[in-house]
Amino acid sequence: MKYLVLLLVFIVIVEFSRSERARFDNFKVFTVEVDNDAQLQILRELEKVSNYDFWKEPTKVGRSADIMVPPHKTSEFEEVMKSLNFRTDLKISNVQELIDNEQPKATPRNDFTWDQYHTLDEINLWLDQMIQEYSDVLTDIDAGLSFEGQRIRGVKLSYKVGNPSILIESNTHAREWITSATATYILNEFLTSNDPEFRRIAENYDWYIFPNVNPDGFRYSHEYNRMWRKTRSRDGVICRGVDPNRNWAHEWQDGSSPGASNDVCCETYAGTAPFSEPETRQLADFVLQHADHIKIYLAFHSYSLLLLYPWSYTPAPAENYDDLHHIGTVAADRLKETYQTEYTVQSFYDLYISTGTSIDWAYNEAKIKLSYTYEFRDNGTYGFILPADQIRPNAFEVLDSLVALIDESERLGYMS
Repeated sequence: MKYLVLLLVFIVIVEFSRSERARFDNFKVFTVEVDNDAQLQILRELEKVSNYDFWKEPTKVGRSADIMVPPHKTSEFEEVMKSLNFRTDLKISNVQELIDNEQPKATPRNDFTWDQYHTLDEINLWLDQMIQEYSDVLTDIDAGLSFEGQRIRGVKLSYKVGNPSILIESNTHAREWITSATATYILNEFLTSNDPEFRRIAENYDWYIFPNVNPDGFRYSHEYNRMWRKTRSRDGVICRGVDPNRNWAHEWQDGSSPGASNDVCCETYAGTAPFSEPETRQLADFVLQHADHIKIYLAFHSYSLLLLYPWSYTPAPAENYDDLHHIGTVAADRLKETYQTEYTVQSFYDLYISTGTSIDWAYNEAKIKLSYTYEFRDNGTYGFILPADQIRPNAFEVLDSLVALIDESERLGYMS
């Protein structure tokens, strides 16, 4: 009984500490170059056992990792890196300063614009208003409830019966705010823009758009911890949440092999089983209900300037690898035109091994042969804390790329 009481007290203390808003004063982000296989393995082990937050994971020789280090660990980190001959560069000297400056000052919160980031409640209120205003073409989607009982909400945009469909999932990872901002921007353009290319893809396809497929985590990232990534389910006493993009039921791993973790405190914790999370399970159910007419599956993430396609878990090429790469390249070329933003197009596995990802599941289980992950701006200067003044340019170039992606997919016969 005594130990039970102590455990309950410990849980209360932990939960109280986690209810206060987290601050990241003097947290630093280092870019670490990976020059050989030995260094790659060292960083992978460090990711498993340390309390460093790997913003960009160590994936292969020649590709750098971005690591957030708390102030009390900075000296230790620098000494370890130096002793092991790692080349490092201080990318962000104070994470909290970026967070404080992320939003514009004195912007009215009752205005829904793409000059600031919005909370879950603000996004849902805006969706309500748009559904009411455009009720002839826009309908509400309720895909189910999250772990904490919040709606997994989307909308369907349809201008005519019989259109092939495209699905967008965003804010799978809670701290990637630019993704829901981009998804809502695209929806707004589809409803209001007079641009002939945007009008064409809006009206010739049905769109399922889910601005927040991880509503619990997204709310938590706004209210308590800007750097929160996972869901908010409880599989352990101290740590909460599952990485939704390691929880899908295709090549799911429990952490026994690379690609996901079985440590509940790790940012890539895969959960107790495939689809252990109501968020992933219910979105998958929705996709399967409509899979016969969904032609393209798009997962919005940040950051790194990448356009990725299956597979995530194996170097073996996907069945239509050549088309996936070609269509992605056409889209990336179009994306570059306005702001000269350069995306790399490659398979997910070529970036790093991941298991239980949404695009692999959509490709294999739902048979959606054009499944892509966008990794938005930037490439490390701000990381996940992209300033609000980059929402519009990021969203515009992504939407512009979708025109090319869809047109080339149609030309190759995928949209019929």
